Amino acid sequence: MDPISRPLFALYVVWHPSYENGSKIAGLLRRRFGGDRYQNIAGDLGVSVLYRSEAVPDELVPIPVDWDEADTTAVVVLADATLAGDAAWTDYVLDLAQSAQAGGLQTRLFPVMMEPEGHGIGLDEQALRWDRWEQSDTEREQRLVRDLTYEFSRMLRHRLARLRHPEATETSLTDYLEKVRVFISHSKHDDDGEPVAQNIRDWLHANSALSSFFDVYNIPAGLSSRQVLLQQIGTSAVVALHTDSYSSREWCRREVIEAKRRHVPMIVADCLRDADPRAMPYMGNVPIVRMNPEDQGRVGIVIECLLDEVLRDFLWRCRIEPLREASPDVLFMARPPELIALATLPDLQRARNATIVYPDPLLSTDEAELFSVITPQVRVLTLTEWLEENQ
Repeated sequence: MDPISRPLFALYVVWHPSYENGSKIAGLLRRRFGGDRYQNIAGDLGVSVLYRSEAVPDELVPIPVDWDEADTTAVVVLADATLAGDAAWTDYVLDLAQSAQAGGLQTRLFPVMMEPEGHGIGLDEQALRWDRWEQSDTEREQRLVRDLTYEFSRMLRHRLARLRHPEATETSLTDYLEKVRVFISHSKHDDDGEPVAQNIRDWLHANSALSSFFDVYNIPAGLSSRQVLLQQIGTSAVVALHTDSYSSREWCRREVIEAKRRHVPMIVADCLRDADPRAMPYMGNVPIVRMNPEDQGRVGIVIECLLDEVLRDFLWRCRIEPLREASPDVLFMARPPELIALATLPDLQRARNATIVYPDPLLSTDEAELFSVITPQVRVLTLTEWLEENQ
């Protein structure tokens, strides 16, 4: 029953064999997106990362990219002086760009201008400008990963829309360009919550194409703050700023619970200065990233972690979308389930034999026992277990 017959997402990295840093950057992208990193989310095939850097025998350029290898295909071109100065390689890249354009929004080419001379390939307008990033190499690598993760998420969001509405015409460019929104959940009742939230908002606007929701600025006059906040949480990726007063604030607790009920991507940024008298239990089961409230240098790391959750979420949704229609009594979750997941089951399902399905690996024995004791009528299975039952 598993619909996966080819990778959900394939990434090709293209660079000229004479570019000495090409293999280093390609290795970074393979470690970040390939291997078994997304295997449990995207299926056994995971995310396919392939190289195009060596010419085939008796040719001047590599073999072509297989645009049909995966449901969604991205090509990253590391454009340096040697590539731009080699006519055969330039033609190869331009052919790739033309093919990507013809494939619509599920096939895209991302030039990365590693050196100013790379503009000679003629793809400046759509390029990531590594050569203009005034940062250390490590920071530029982190920025490249963040920017590409965001663009890959957009591609998968488009793929998900096509899976849900196969009869519809090509999703408009306007929909594709809609920004991923970051909901910054924070407390205003200590010295750190609002300043850290403001710093993250400013960083997002200065360093990314992401949009943000920060209630000081984003609740329109005349509308209920409750209505706006809950709507925004359900359509955003959430970063919860765990400062000293966070767990004690009613609205902070509501925001976290609503994020869990809506199954949106979420991380917690640990900004504790002293202590939290009663840590909120619903902040668990998601990634936690340390962020010193006095040192904003880790904002980029926090956003990278959040974007990773966004990408995981879209990969999972694309994988399970073909299964939903035939499985109305199944709740598919992109992360291991916790007891709050029971609150998201419709009443009729809760009374019958509902099933919660989540990515491998198995829950620990103690976690699984909690579910069996509290709701023995609800089955909790990994996707592998569920698929084996439904072959």
